[in-house]
Amino acid sequence: MDAFYASIEQRDNEAYRGKPLAVGYAGDRGVVAAASYEARKYGVRSAMPSKTASRKCPHLIFVPARFDVYKSVSNQIMDIFLEYTDLVEPLSLDEAFLDVTENHKGILYATQIAKEIRKKIYEETSLTASAGISYNKFLAKIASDYKKPNGLFIIRPKDAEIFVENLPIERFFGVGKVTAQKMHELNIKNGADLKAKSEGELVSLFGKAGHMYYLNARAIDERGVEPNRERKSVGSENTFGRDIDSFEELALELDEIAKDVIERITRSEFFGRTITLKAKYADFRIITRSRTLLSMVTDYDTLYRVGFELMKDLDISGKVRLLGLSIKNPDSIIGNNAIQLSLEFKDWEDLNPPKE
Repeated sequence: MDAFYASIEQRDNEAYRGKPLAVGYAGDRGVVAAASYEARKYGVRSAMPSKTASRKCPHLIFVPARFDVYKSVSNQIMDIFLEYTDLVEPLSLDEAFLDVTENHKGILYATQIAKEIRKKIYEETSLTASAGISYNKFLAKIASDYKKPNGLFIIRPKDAEIFVENLPIERFFGVGKVTAQKMHELNIKNGADLKAKSEGELVSLFGKAGHMYYLNARAIDERGVEPNRERKSVGSENTFGRDIDSFEELALELDEIAKDVIERITRSEFFGRTITLKAKYADFRIITRSRTLLSMVTDYDTLYRVGFELMKDLDISGKVRLLGLSIKNPDSIIGNNAIQLSLEFKDWEDLNPPKE
């Protein structure tokens, strides 16, 4: 979807339309959860500290998140996806892959399916979606971001390798800011530079991800669309209004976080055996401590007790800025609601859409 949270807020409040808007808390410790396209023109981005966003755009409007509304709209869109195919794989809260090689409506052209889905989404939610069409997930994801907002883009097999060779390394799916910086230091600036490296070199430089980079540089991605994608963990964290160097205060914060995690795992029916404590210090250093139990964590007492024992090992002389708890090693599989549309298809003889 296009600026999903922010677009919903603008849809539901006429006063916000056409104005730079951020979903999030405007205080000193606030973070932008989503930014409208009007705000992005000023350099405002998601995950940016609210203070930075306000400096970039002094007239930025902050609105609190309404996750119950976002989830409701998410369910509407998922229902539309499922009208066309059961092969829907959530990628994140606002994205999904769809394999429409075989679809419920017997439509020959993936482009036609994309147009229909985007039209239905707009008719039912008044929101726009962008679609990417290609023969594998890596290319479909890149294509879905290429013509945002409200766009549709196709990467055909005959064009794929050249397209990837010219693609800036920052636009590669799976290459984050830190990895992109490292690649630039190695003079890897685009797909062609990446393709020039051997698989052994890339694995040596980037570990297991090097295998993926080697294949992606050649426009190869052999992963299928997995509709029952496994949730890896459930957790909760809190960034404090001020840095804390008191175990008593941290224990109180841990209490609230543990209660939130128990509520989430109970609601999602996700249970695991590994408890992980996360702490971010005032200097932004992050440390994690984990413990794996013999049985699944299902109650507050166990979660809080283990979390507190892990917390006792923290060095709090540098003060703690954020604390979090999470559960891993699941006992059940839960899917997430899909929002953004990417399309994958394989029937390339039927690629070209009919003329309109």
